[in-house]
Order: sequence, then C-alpha cells, then structure tokens
Amino acid sequence: MDRQKTEQEKRENIKITWMGTAAFLLEAAGERILFDPFVPIKGGENPGCIDDFLKEDTIFITHGHFDHLCRVPQLLEEGEGTVFCTAQPARTLEQFTDETDRVVQIRVGDTLPIGDIRIRVLKGAHIAFQMKRIFDTMTPWRVLRYWRNMPFLLWANHVFKDGGETVAFSIQAAGKTILLLGSLALDEREEYPRQADLLILPYSGNNNLVEEADKIIERLRPRRILLSHFDDAFPPMSRSVDTRELKRMLDRKWPDIQAVKPAYGKSIIL
Repeated sequence: MDRQKTEQEKRENIKITWMGTAAFLLEAAGERILFDPFVPIKGGENPGCIDDFLKEDTIFITHGHFDHLCRVPQLLEEGEGTVFCTAQPARTLEQFTDETDRVVQIRVGDTLPIGDIRIRVLKGAHIAFQMKRIFDTMTPWRVLRYWRNMPFLLWANHVFKDGGETVAFSIQAAGKTILLLGSLALDEREEYPRQADLLILPYSGNNNLVEEADKIIERLRPRRILLSHFDDAFPPMSRSVDTRELKRMLDRKWPDIQAVKPAYGKSIIL
C-alpha cells in the first residue's frame, strides 16, 4: 500500500529542475520534457555538459537564439530525442544536422499532447536588447579575459536568429498550469493564463529588468515564480544577474507571490 501511494504521489507531483541558463527539465505524469538545453561555454559559471541532456526524448525550444538552440544539433546527432520548435529554429537546425526527421515544427495555437501532459504554444516576445547593457557587460577586462570565446559568440549571434518567433508554453500537468516564457516579455495581443501555478521567468536582457518583470507579474498574477537565465553562461557577452532588487520589489508589491532563484541541478516540487 505504501509503495502504491508513493507511485501515485509521484504521478501527481511535478518536478522541475533548472539545468542552467534557460534549460529546464520537467517531470510529471511519467513523462520527462526538456526545454531550451544549453551547455555553458568556457568560463560559464555552471558545470553542465552535453551528457546531462542526451538521454531526454522530448525537447521543446522557445526560440532560435544560440543560447537556446546551438547544442540541439549535437543532441540530435548523438541522442534519440525529438525536437519541437517553430520554423526559424527548424531552418537553422537544417544547416547543422541531417537528423531533421526528428524535428517537429510547431505553430502558435498548437496544443501538443505528451502522454497526459498538454503543451499549448503561445505567441511570445523577446526582451529588447540595449546597447548600454551590452557595453556594461562586455567591459574591456572581461573581453580580454574571455577573448577566446569571442569568435564563437560573434559567429553564433550571426547564425542563430530569433526571427520574431519567440514562443511561450502553457503546460497543463497533474492538474496544474505552468507558463514558461522564452524571454522577459509578453505579446500584447496573446491571451496568457492568469494565476498560473508557476511562471518560469527569464531574468536577463537589458538594464530595466525589475520594471519588465513587474509589468509581466501585473498582467499575469502568477501564484509562484521560478527564475531562469540569470547566470553567466557565455562570457564575456553574459554576466550573472543580481536579483536582490527584484526580491525587494516582490516583497514590497507582491508579498503573496513566492519567487525562487533555483540552484543548478536542484529540483523543486510543484
């Protein structure tokens, strides 16, 4: 009886593990779904490697920037997973792998069943980059320290494009709703679920992060927030984001909303 109860509890719970940058592994209803896998480049602050992702069979991509997509060709070549993405990242993948039979194009409005999980594709938006943020991040000493990364980063930023196709995923699992955003922005006309049990919120992109996050929270009113994309994963073009100002704003304005800054490889249970 105890064993049966434990198995039932496992199926009713949702386990979410942050794997660095925008990568999450969601486990629910006997399924494992990987979102936006990325392995930090040299100097990145998290210890991830491609082996962490190779065993996953179901991979969803929110958009085609390199820090969401550039490791996927290797996953297709060395693993057996199926990748779900929109047209722009699918075209990019065609440049790097012949395993395109395992790339499934998705569109805004689609609802995809993964076992007992339902994933609805919503139109998203990408946060507007600011030149000041870029200059603040790529200081001369950081560029000098990580100069060996620059050829790859310049190439990757040119090749891996968003194409205006950033999406969000509304995930229904175990009676709960999770809204996973691809970037810290919303589309003005899309109808997102309000009061989701969990909002996965990327926290990077420009110098107005608290204001951008506040606008999203005001519109969506989630019950709980899980931060992502705050780590220094591809220096010198990235840096670790200070989330203390965000916490102060949440404590002051949204005290009933719990926000979690996850540790790499650690899981939360929803």
